[in-house]
Amino acid sequence: MGGFSLADLERIVASRAEASPEESWTAKLVAGGQRKAAKKLGEEAVETVIAAMAGDARNLTDEAADLVFHLMVVLRIAGIPFSDVLAELERRTAQSGVAEKAARAG
Repeated sequence: MGGFSLADLERIVASRAEASPEESWTAKLVAGGQRKAAKKLGEEAVETVIAAMAGDARNLTDEAADLVFHLMVVLRIAGIPFSDVLAELERRTAQSGVAEKAARAG
């Protein structure tokens, strides 16, 4: 099981987005447009927060998986590759490291 990655998920979402909406939940979300997909992402985010606050590790794991999946769908509809998200995270990490060093120097 350890070989599955976010890149794998991104490829699966892209592939399923091209299927018939009658046959694929992903295709149905994509066909429904960004408003529908974003609403579903928001619902999954709330469910993830509830599971985290309840301290329910199993449900939190399930809801986190739903959240990441629906985020990938929203990004797909927007035409944003996940690599752009990773590049932004990398930029922020590098930037905060510089800010941290500057604060320690003073």
